[in-house]
Amino acid sequence: MRVEIWSDIACPWCYVGKARFEKGLAGFAHRDEVEVVHRSFELDPGRAKGDIEQVVDMLAQKYGRTPEQARGMEANVAANAQAEGLGYRVEGRDHGSTFDIHRLLHLAKARGRQDELLTRVYRANFAEERSVFDDAVLADLAVEAGLDADEARAVLADPEAYADDVRADEREAAEFGANAVPFFVLDRRYGISGGQPAEVFAQALEQAWKDRQVPGLTQVGGDAAACDVDGSCEVPQQEAADQRV
Repeated sequence: MRVEIWSDIACPWCYVGKARFEKGLAGFAHRDEVEVVHRSFELDPGRAKGDIEQVVDMLAQKYGRTPEQARGMEANVAANAQAEGLGYRVEGRDHGSTFDIHRLLHLAKARGRQDELLTRVYRANFAEERSVFDDAVLADLAVEAGLDADEARAVLADPEAYADDVRADEREAAEFGANAVPFFVLDRRYGISGGQPAEVFAQALEQAWKDRQVPGLTQVGGDAAACDVDGSCEVPQQEAADQRV
C-alpha cells in the first residue's frame, strides 16, 4: 500500500501531522508493507529566493495582528507540537521560499533518503536555530541525511534540477482538489486533510488495507488543523475549544 503526503516545510501542521501519522502507522499490523512518499506543495509559491523574513513579522503583517498576537498564534502551534514530542521555537524562525527545499527532497527521494532529509529539515526549521533558507545549511542537512555533499550542492546551484518534479506534484495536488496541507492519500482511494489525530490515521490505514480493490477517493476524518494555499495556518474551532478545556 502506498501513502502519499503533500506538505510544505513552512507548514507547522505538516510537521505535527507527520508525527501523528507516524504514530498511527506504528500500530498498523501491515506497516512493513506501506510505502510512504512525500510530495511537494508550496504555501507561498510566489515568494522569490532570498526574500526571507521572520515568521512572527510575516504572521503579524498577513493577519493584521500585533507582534504579541502573532507570538500567541505560534505558541498555540508550539503546544500542539510539544504534545507530540516535537521541539518548536516560537521566536527567531525564518520564512522564505521552499522551492529549493522541495527540489532537494526529490533528489533525496531518488537516492532513497527522502524521509531522512524531510525529518532533518523539519527539525532544523521548527526546533533548531538553523535557517533552511540558507543553501549551506541545506547542504549540511543533506549530508546528515546520507546524501552526497557535492551532488546536493549541484542540485541547489541548478534552479532547473528536479523543478519539473516539484511542479508535477503541485499539479497533481490541484487535480485532487487539495488546497491545504498536509494532505494524505492512501492508495489513491482515501484522502485525509490536516494534522488529524493518530487514531484517525490508524483507522484510515485499516480501512484502506481492507478495501484495496475499491476504486475512487474517499475523504476520511473531519476538519483538522492545516495550512491552506494563502498560507493561513488555523486551528479548527473544535480543536481550539479542546485546547481551552
